Amino acid sequence: MMTHLDNLESKSIHILREAYNRFGNLCMLWSIGKDSTVLLALARKAFFGHVPFPLVHIDTHYKIPEMIEYRDRLAREWKLDMVYGENADALEQKKTFPDGNCTRIECCKNLKTEALRCTLSGEWPRYRMNHDTGLYERDENIEPYTGVILGIRADEEGSRSKERYFSPRDKNNDWDIGDQPPEFWGQYKTDFKPGTHIRIHPLLDWTELDVWEYIRRENVPVVPLYFNQGDGKRYRSLGCWPCTSPVESEAGNIDEIIEELKTGKFANIAERSGREQDKEDGGGLEELRKDGYM
Repeated sequence: MMTHLDNLESKSIHILREAYNRFGNLCMLWSIGKDSTVLLALARKAFFGHVPFPLVHIDTHYKIPEMIEYRDRLAREWKLDMVYGENADALEQKKTFPDGNCTRIECCKNLKTEALRCTLSGEWPRYRMNHDTGLYERDENIEPYTGVILGIRADEEGSRSKERYFSPRDKNNDWDIGDQPPEFWGQYKTDFKPGTHIRIHPLLDWTELDVWEYIRRENVPVVPLYFNQGDGKRYRSLGCWPCTSPVESEAGNIDEIIEELKTGKFANIAERSGREQDKEDGGGLEELRKDGYM
C-alpha cells in the first residue's frame, strides 16, 4: 500500500521524467534550501543516481557562508553539473540593500531576478565547477536554458499558490498569472509553442511537513542552519543573511522539527516570516515573480 509520501514522490518523479522527455536544454535551480535539495534528491532517484541536467545557483554573494560551503561539498560528493550566475555589475556598483543604495525588493530584483534571467539566457557569464580541480571556471556554453525545474511549493507563499506544474513564461521569463493553462484532475499541458520558456514545479503539492518527513525517510543532507545550535534559534527558511532571520525554536534535529510542525507551533506563522523582503511592501514578491524571480 502506497503511503502519502510514496504518492508525492511518485508524482514528482513522473513530472521530472516528463520534463526531461519533453523539453530541451533543461536545468534545475538549486537555492541550497531544504525544498530544492529534496527536489535534487528526487531527481537523483528519478534518473538512477545521475542528474542529467545542470544545477544552477544564483549567487548574490550575500548567502550565509555555510550555504555556499554546503553547495560545493555536495556538488563534489554527488558529482553534480554545478553552475552559478551573478549580477557582477550590480555588486561592483554596490546597487544592493546592504550597501544602502536600494530597497530590499530592488536588491532582490538586481541580484536575483536580473541575475536569474541573464544567467538562464546566457547573456551574462556562467561559472561551472571543474570536478578535477573543485574550482569554478567560466562556462563556454552560453546556450539559453529553455526549461527550468524549481522546488517551489504552493503552500509556502501566496504568489506560489497560483503556479502550475508546467508554467509557461515569455522569452523574457515574464509570468502572466492570468494566462496559465488549466490543470485539472492531475492532467497538465506540456506542448507549448516554440520559444516558450517553461518553469516546472514538481513539489507544488508538497507541504513543509511533507518535505521534512521525506528528508528523514530518505536521509537527505540539509544545511545545519535549519537546526538549533544551542541558542534557541534556527532558520526555517534560508536566503541572504541581511534579509533572513531565524525563528525561536529548540528543535535540534529532524525528528524535533517534525514534532514541532505537528504540534502546530507555527500554524499561524508564515514559513517565510523571517524573510524581510516579503514584508517590504504589499504585493512586492508577486511583482518580482512576474518578472522571473523564483
